[in-house]
Amino acid sequence: MAEKEKKQQIERLYNIPLRKEFLKVPRYRRAEKAVFAIRAFISKHMKADIVKIGEQLNELIWQNGIRNPPSKVAVKAVKREDSVVEVELATLKEKRKKEVKVKEKLIAKEKEAGVEEKVEKTEKKEQEAEEKKQEKTAKKEEKKV
Repeated sequence: MAEKEKKQQIERLYNIPLRKEFLKVPRYRRAEKAVFAIRAFISKHMKADIVKIGEQLNELIWQNGIRNPPSKVAVKAVKREDSVVEVELATLKEKRKKEVKVKEKLIAKEKEAGVEEKVEKTEKKEQEAEEKKQEKTAKKEEKKV
């Protein structure tokens, strides 16, 4: 089954020119126009209606702000069997993806450890509160006697 899935995926590399497109709009809309230009280019060349832009590509477009997107972008487009195209930077390496996964795992472990520490802290606070209540009730009883 894995071989069939790989055969149905189409993977292509494109250099998308953005300058001609984003110069048609005001400066404060250039990055938005660049995103629309990428979607239009990919939908035209890959013959797909749904185009998903990857996180790193989006960050590259918006890196210099809304007024100064890059003039060209090299991308890798992968068309799935359900005619959805995912677009990502062509220079994105597998190492980067692995680093992100490792960081996510570390963050998850820290959260789990943090949750355990929080539980321990709340238990300690509850015990201290109970001890204070017992001391107060003991003082009140001593005053009554």
